[in-house]
Amino acid sequence: MKRRFATLPTVPLLRSISFICLLVGALGAATPLTQPTKPEAPILTGADQVNQYLPYLKGKRVGMVVNQTSIIGSKPSVDSLLSQGVQIVKIFGPEHGFRGNASNGDKVADEVDAKTGIPVISLYGKNNKPTPEQLADIDVLIFDIQDVGCRFYTYINTLDHVMEACAKNNKELMILDRPNPNGYLVDGPILEDHLHSGIGMHKIPIAHGMTIAEFAQLINGEGWLPNKAQCKLRIVKVANYKHDMPYTLPVLPSPNLNTQQSILLYPSICLFEGTILSQGRGTYMPFTVLGAPLLKGQYSFSFKPVGIKGMSENPLHKDTDCYGLDLRQYDTNKLRKSKQLNLSWLMELYKAYPDKARFFDMTQSKQMGNFDKLAGTETLKKQIIAGVSETEIRRSWEPGLSNYKTLRKKYLLYP
Repeated sequence: MKRRFATLPTVPLLRSISFICLLVGALGAATPLTQPTKPEAPILTGADQVNQYLPYLKGKRVGMVVNQTSIIGSKPSVDSLLSQGVQIVKIFGPEHGFRGNASNGDKVADEVDAKTGIPVISLYGKNNKPTPEQLADIDVLIFDIQDVGCRFYTYINTLDHVMEACAKNNKELMILDRPNPNGYLVDGPILEDHLHSGIGMHKIPIAHGMTIAEFAQLINGEGWLPNKAQCKLRIVKVANYKHDMPYTLPVLPSPNLNTQQSILLYPSICLFEGTILSQGRGTYMPFTVLGAPLLKGQYSFSFKPVGIKGMSENPLHKDTDCYGLDLRQYDTNKLRKSKQLNLSWLMELYKAYPDKARFFDMTQSKQMGNFDKLAGTETLKKQIIAGVSETEIRRSWEPGLSNYKTLRKKYLLYP
């Protein structure tokens, strides 16, 4: 009897113990999932990795193609390298100048840098590429400029011209690479040959999705220099970088791209420079607002462009209230998720504009660009006027866009 009494409770007891063991086991198995993930290593620009190129520069006469974005840590790269014994004999400055304080399109004169005493040659003035005489006393030329990933942003044109001069004069070009803040974006029509201009030199889409060093490899690899010349390249890659990574620029790339928001909106909004709408030039919020006086009554948001020295001294619709869209709070993650230019703003504002014959009229203001040259095609303007759907517009970019995406992969340095 005693034995029978002692064994009766063991079944439910064992079940309880088993349940507890299973629960503890399950919790134990889940523990690794709650461990903190290892943080990603910080992005290091090519310039920041001084140990990779400083020994190579010792004893060489160095030229630098730089502007205000060319920094090592927080110090201008020219000043930093001079302090480390590099012999910099000449500086070349692109659009907006070496110090980045010239307005868009303004010609920039040669000068002597007041801080260092080094001659500064403008590549946005009398000549757009270094001359043989200017390169004669240079052993290696460094290119270190922050780009934003668009065909109509002129720094890739400067790169092309510099590569041409180096190839012709047997000079090596060292590129200190930097991330593309719009590196995730590859979209837009491919430039048509007859629309080749200073805001479109290459047969690429509006957003090319490459870094400066990758683009240099593309120029070489596809034989885009005159006579298919090859520029000798030495590249210092960005460390810990992938194309789809968000990247906030530490220094503004030009006077009118003065916020991270404007940089991310720029690929979509720059097309409006070929319309009668202001993109906010003449305000302290350029490329984040869109509007025109004739849209009064249709939009409540307004802004007034004025002359701002060093940014836009004679902007479109100067001293006149403009009404339209405020995109300062627009969620740019939507662009990142879609991996597409936003065409809806262009389509919407064309429909809303009461005087449609003047929407794309280049004669209205000297500040306006040529829409077809910005777009790289005459078709997009015709499609907007005809009310063609976005799906049809995008279909018309093929197969050119897909072919470019395939071509691009050959020259990528980063995932």
